[in-house]
Amino acid sequence: MSSQQSEPRPPRASAAPRTLAEELRARSDEALAELLHSRPDLLNPVPSDLTQLAARASGRASALRALERLDRFTLQVAEALAAAPDASQDTLVRNLLTGPARVKPHAQADPVDRQAVTAALPGALATLRAQSLLWGPDSALRLVIAVREALAPTAANPGRTGLGPTLAEATTGMSPARLQQLLAGAGLPATPDPVSAVAALAGLLSDRKRCTALLAEAPEPALALLERLVWGPPTGTVPDAARQVTADEVRSPVEWLLARGLLLPSSPTSVVLPRELALHLRGGRTHRNVEATRPVPAADARRDPQAVDSAAAGQAYTAVRTVEELLDAWGLQSPPTLRAGGLGVRDLKRAALTLECSEPVAAFWLELAYVSGLLAPDGEADERWAPTPAYDSWLQQPVAERWELLARDWLATTRVAGLTGTPDGKGKARAALGAELDRTLAPPVRHATLALLAELPPGGTAAADTLLPALRWQRPLRGGPTGPDGRDFRDHLTTWTLSEAELLGLTGRGALAAPARALLAGKDPAAVLEPLLPQPLDHVILQPDLTAIAPGPLLTPLAQALALCADIESKGGATVYRFGTDSVRRALDAGRTAAELHTFLAKHSRTPVPQPLAYLIDDVARRHGVLRVGAASSYLRCDDTALLAEVLADRRAVELRLRLLAPTVLAAQAAPDTLLAVLRAMGYAPAAESADGDVVITRPDSHRTPPRSAPAPVPDGPPRPDDVLLGAAVRAVRAGDRAATAVRRETVAGPAATPQQTGPARTDLRHLPRTAAADTLAALQTAVMLGERMWIGYVNAEGLASQRVVDPVKVEGGFVTAYDHHADEVRTFALHRITGVAEVDESA
Repeated sequence: MSSQQSEPRPPRASAAPRTLAEELRARSDEALAELLHSRPDLLNPVPSDLTQLAARASGRASALRALERLDRFTLQVAEALAAAPDASQDTLVRNLLTGPARVKPHAQADPVDRQAVTAALPGALATLRAQSLLWGPDSALRLVIAVREALAPTAANPGRTGLGPTLAEATTGMSPARLQQLLAGAGLPATPDPVSAVAALAGLLSDRKRCTALLAEAPEPALALLERLVWGPPTGTVPDAARQVTADEVRSPVEWLLARGLLLPSSPTSVVLPRELALHLRGGRTHRNVEATRPVPAADARRDPQAVDSAAAGQAYTAVRTVEELLDAWGLQSPPTLRAGGLGVRDLKRAALTLECSEPVAAFWLELAYVSGLLAPDGEADERWAPTPAYDSWLQQPVAERWELLARDWLATTRVAGLTGTPDGKGKARAALGAELDRTLAPPVRHATLALLAELPPGGTAAADTLLPALRWQRPLRGGPTGPDGRDFRDHLTTWTLSEAELLGLTGRGALAAPARALLAGKDPAAVLEPLLPQPLDHVILQPDLTAIAPGPLLTPLAQALALCADIESKGGATVYRFGTDSVRRALDAGRTAAELHTFLAKHSRTPVPQPLAYLIDDVARRHGVLRVGAASSYLRCDDTALLAEVLADRRAVELRLRLLAPTVLAAQAAPDTLLAVLRAMGYAPAAESADGDVVITRPDSHRTPPRSAPAPVPDGPPRPDDVLLGAAVRAVRAGDRAATAVRRETVAGPAATPQQTGPARTDLRHLPRTAAADTLAALQTAVMLGERMWIGYVNAEGLASQRVVDPVKVEGGFVTAYDHHADEVRTFALHRITGVAEVDESA
């Protein structure tokens, strides 16, 4: 079997590939896998052979996506190739980037490092080749058609080079008589046809010595006009641009240039500078500024690395506690979702008040909880935002691990909190947690921004303006839309990334912290953060003024229990809690008793429980539950008839429309929660009861969504394949290419046979081998005995025709078992679906 499945010999490689498919055919499997990994859209579906792969790689949509991932220098190399003639040498590309060595550069051109360009050019060409945007040897470099069309300068789209069309392109459609006038105006002899006339004019502008002599005759105003167009845009507006003025009739600088073909009409009211003349005026350069290497950002300031790590760790703890505080509050009072999705403006303001921060910062914390899977809509008819069951599991983890989840999900998410409140395409403000906040540009910009910070020395800080030149160099075409302020979306993303990284604790005092460096390096950031975090405390200090001071971060169970019976009054290095009637009643509503509260405070206080606090707890507990509220619409029950009469007579209860049903029962025409709220506002301490008469205990974690998964980042194109899929795809493409290019011998004779074909096999039914059934069976049986390789035509059950190169193993029962080189596996073929057979000529 091994001899039957041996690989056929690779096709002979020519001295230079004539097509992109031939170049792909000469590449190694590793190079093909690299191409498919970097351009996964080529695998949808897997190409049948290398010719189809080359066609896809040359497609406009795929090629433009590949261009977006090039750095600035590689893109400038591609732009120089697009401005040069097809099949140019690499030395010409280098000269277009740096200018010829003996030619004086233009006064407005930035200095260029020739050595850096020479050193970086082979790598840029290799990148373009690896991406299949360029093919051919260094002596005849060719861009794929889609790339050349996208980057070639035109009058309407000069691109980043600022060049215009070539003289041949600009004179398309010009009359032969006018071309002869331009020849005469430029001092050139007449030619017999338009093609040679255009070639003569182009040769004049490309010849530096002759072009310099022609420009020496130009008047100063004409040269000034050329200077205005030299670096782009290459077009200018003039009246009657198409007038056929001759050298003897000129009356203005523009006419002097038009008469000699130094300016050409691009429309009835505009002229364009030919590309050859622009390159001459520029000193042979396509770009004013050539950046062969990425700009290296320098630190704006230096901080003490220990102080940076300490500040970042403190902020990391604050980030975890902020998310916890927000979700605890929303577990008690869940805000509704908007009909179109997202959170209302009023609820965003309430969240900002709860967290004591601005609305943009509150939107960031909400988005952070959402992308981490801790917050989601509950899916009910009256849908609300609420914590998920994953939040309860998250609370049980150590602080460092909780922070790691937040940091990783923030780094990977495509949602951008900074877009909250900005106008959408219809002019409406985007809602927090809405569906319009996803941007595929966000993850790569976050990674790149933090990676640049990681390159700085420990403790080095850098503002957005310092990092943006390097970010723009890395992906010049991935800046996103430009806003009214003239800044593109990447500029805003960089600013938001730095501020959000500071809020999250990835940076401290503007410098990248050690846990963030570990996260970027693929290490365990929680292990780095753990020793930097402040140690949580298990005690507070009770004060006589009904406050409790937490001198540092508290253990999570202690913080939750304390927040149940007291309200946070202030935050900072120390947190101040205040006890009040409402907060104590909240704890009693949650099922705590007065004795449990006394025990809890005595256990966790470093000072004795103050007498005023003990009195407050006992007083609220004494009155708590004396009034009972149930559902009738609702009712109010109390064993103290005097207290019930007092409530009935109180004018503040008029909205409840109370009436006496029994000496100890009042009925109300209001919902139980409304009745509870009004009675508490009147100063009472009612308790809700169930239909069985038991007190209803309300817990802070009572509202949770069903299990919800975190929102997946929006994919930026097809997902990148793994190594297993890449290997299978390369094998399939190679096998299909062997079948498509296999040279076959004469088809076995038979009554159904078609004339011999000697070219590559095709999947058209007209070009499949045709043999009689008996001859097909005999040929396959002979191939099994002799171990020969066969080329077969096959039509499957869906009627799809295909060609296969197979090694037959067994023929019996109307089926052929053979190793299929296209599928790279052993398959069974029905004999009646085989259109014919032919031997593969392995000597070719």
